[in-house]
Amino acid sequence: MSKLLIFTAPSGAGKTTITRHLLKKFDFLAFSVSATTRAPRPYERDGIHYYFLSPKDFKKKIKKKAFVEWEEVYENQFYGTLKTEVERLWEAGKHILFDIDVQGAKKIKKVYKDQALAIFVQPPSKEVLIERLKNRKTEDEKSLKKRIKKATKELKYANKFDEILVNDVLDVALKEAEELVLDFIGTTE
Repeated sequence: MSKLLIFTAPSGAGKTTITRHLLKKFDFLAFSVSATTRAPRPYERDGIHYYFLSPKDFKKKIKKKAFVEWEEVYENQFYGTLKTEVERLWEAGKHILFDIDVQGAKKIKKVYKDQALAIFVQPPSKEVLIERLKNRKTEDEKSLKKRIKKATKELKYANKFDEILVNDVLDVALKEAEELVLDFIGTTE
């Protein structure tokens, strides 16, 4: 039976770094590409990093119940997991790895229950998280303030997930993430 590994965290906690590492380490994992209405960053490509949709197209897919989960994360900025993406990856015989926001992670866990492991990636402190967000230099001042406010709220959800993975020393966090994956999937892969 194919399984789902859900990595969630506030922006800047390191979940993307961890999920990229796991995808390189384990060939039985495949990345679930989310859909979004936000503009692509310069290095991002449609269908690889996200499925970039217009707000109008995203809302059409909501009406057609095309999403496992979706969320309006910021005003008129939607993110979601397409049912076709989950089906595509399972048909390829893969276990699915999600790098997703807290609300989306809760919804996926609710749908797939024991077939999913939800892991909250926690920074060592709120101050470290804020510093990481500032150092990324991917946001303007207004956007950065929104992310910090949202991240502060999301930190309170850590105990709502199956596991908490503290990302203080990256090498340690990567090793612990590998162990969580192997324990959940089974080492017979």
